[in-house]
Amino acid sequence: MESKYTYEHIMALMAENATATAELRKTIAQDSLASKENHRISLENHANTMKEIAERSKENEKLWKETARKIGDLGDKFGYFTEGMALPTMEKILTSMFKIDTIMPRFTKKLPNGRSLEYDVFGYCNGDVNNAVIVEIKSKLRKDDITEMIAELTAFKTIFPEYRQKHLYGILVAVDVPSLDLINQVEKNGLYFARIADNIFKINENKKVTDFNFIEA
Repeated sequence: MESKYTYEHIMALMAENATATAELRKTIAQDSLASKENHRISLENHANTMKEIAERSKENEKLWKETARKIGDLGDKFGYFTEGMALPTMEKILTSMFKIDTIMPRFTKKLPNGRSLEYDVFGYCNGDVNNAVIVEIKSKLRKDDITEMIAELTAFKTIFPEYRQKHLYGILVAVDVPSLDLINQVEKNGLYFARIADNIFKINENKKVTDFNFIEA
């Protein structure tokens, strides 16, 4: 039986198949390039996103540091304000009650370890009356303030041997007191307690006050 496909017909089919194969390969190559381009764009977008996140993170960190600095500055300013409005009446009480004749606000001393020790107010007198007084002023009274002041007074004669023969007393001053129990704790620990009200410095009597330079062992 004679074949219905002629040589020319077969050659044409082969040429058509070759063209289709070439087109398919071209399409596959184009798809591959498109896939690579999409991947590149995706990586670039990811990198840009990460860069933007990093930049925002730096901006946020800078903002937090600036906010913390401002809060710290505000606390310092309020502390200075508290000391400032208490000082005039405080000086009168130190003079009349303790016979103090030398009063030094913001008294600072450099320590051998390179750190600095600072008292809000330090005063003393010489002669027949031989007293020294340390005053610490707090915007809001905390239990830790009592502990810290006891430690300061206890270490005083070691840090300042030139004043070790003076009678040493401590006064803890506060504007805001969360509870009366804190005042009781101040006085039980041998300190004077004072408050600032209406720009006036008022000190409580304490019959159990401690002379921290002459604590009995």
